Amino acid sequence: MNENPNITRMLVPGLRDSEAGHWQSRWHEQNPQWLRVKQRNWAQVDLEGWITAIDREQKLAKNPLLLIGHSFGALASLVWANRNPPLCAGVMLVAPAEPMRFGLDDDILPEPLAVPGLLVASHTDPLLPFTRAQFWAQAWGCELVDIGEAGHINVESGFGEWPWGQAKLEEFAARLAANSR
Repeated sequence: MNENPNITRMLVPGLRDSEAGHWQSRWHEQNPQWLRVKQRNWAQVDLEGWITAIDREQKLAKNPLLLIGHSFGALASLVWANRNPPLCAGVMLVAPAEPMRFGLDDDILPEPLAVPGLLVASHTDPLLPFTRAQFWAQAWGCELVDIGEAGHINVESGFGEWPWGQAKLEEFAARLAANSR
């Protein structure tokens, strides 16, 4: 892929990390220069812990981040982006979990994001009904990408390498780069 050198990509997995066959892990294998959040405890629902992990990795970046968050990692990505807009070019939120599911109603509000966002959602995601994905995309001012009946967009749902998703990411990155000129 032809990457914009002015944006640093960072993968932000959700709870339990992303196993070896997961699209985030596959993308990282193909792009080892991308940053990836590391956690001490992947099983603990800890928004501030995820934010701290993003902060820690961000210090390695020379350019604004394009956060690629999945599930709970998507929620952490958008909170981090809202707190640090000068350090963030944009967020790609893939199958974000419903904030209420984790008691994050006070942390994640239905207000426009401070940075551009792309929300990829499925009609059969057990962690976020599609009507809620539509609600959040509109509230956050994100472009909504409807990928049909795709479960939670993970290995269990058949998403390994996921070249289509990576192509969407690169289209989004190209738009961010064009808008930053």
